Amino acid sequence: MKIPFTKAHGAKNDFLLTWSGDAPASNLPEIAKRICDRNTGVGADGWLLVSKGPQGADYHGKIRLINSDGSDAEMSGNGTRCAAAFLLNAGIGAEDVTILTGAGNKHLRLKARHGSEWVFEMNMGQPTVQEGDLLRFLPMGDDKIQATILNVGNPQCAVFVDAFDFDWQSLGAKLERHPYFPNNANVSFIKPVDEHTIEVRFFERGAGVTMSSGTGSTGAVAASVLRGLVKSPVKALTPAGPLDLTWESASADIYLVGPAEIVASGDFFL
Repeated sequence: MKIPFTKAHGAKNDFLLTWSGDAPASNLPEIAKRICDRNTGVGADGWLLVSKGPQGADYHGKIRLINSDGSDAEMSGNGTRCAAAFLLNAGIGAEDVTILTGAGNKHLRLKARHGSEWVFEMNMGQPTVQEGDLLRFLPMGDDKIQATILNVGNPQCAVFVDAFDFDWQSLGAKLERHPYFPNNANVSFIKPVDEHTIEVRFFERGAGVTMSSGTGSTGAVAASVLRGLVKSPVKALTPAGPLDLTWESASADIYLVGPAEIVASGDFFL
């Protein structure tokens, strides 16, 4: 069986996109693991199943995100931008695109296009922080890790650091599956640079280390603002390059500007 795909990345966070009608009807988590495998498959951080919005719907397209480990995720900021580029490339939508995700409708506005690369401003929604989670100490063996816990459409664990010269990858893997998170969490390690800049590293739920993360950057910026370390607008420096975010007030939505580039298409032989 052949599964058609388009490969795209948002700031080097890469995804495979397939129209829902072209995907098998069952066993999708196992297929996601196979198609996303970087040695025996096409290779990606996740697989996006895309469908067009029905006539009269308040969205242009609907997506289901399955991580490379076969688990479902509510949404991905970078992945949703890739889906917007996928839809526009298929002639669906115009400068404003609305996509239904597992975290609700997400609105994107096209700011620029250069060939196969698009730049979108995406409404990431309003972050939520439960009481006591702005400064939460998570037990880790004999130690405790200080973190800010919040939700930006998916669960985020933000940890502030002075430098990245430690094994943050292993710590991220442990925090992702910490008992405090019943459905696991995305982990961001944040180094404040100045009042409008942070540097971030990511360990994403279901994908591991990624070059960037849209929701991770959103959570990192929200945590940094709430703890008084930065002010809007904020530039999040990721290993894949900068993402620009604005958050005008605690009652407002966060907006993220970032790229999405289509790089390949083909068939995966299942």
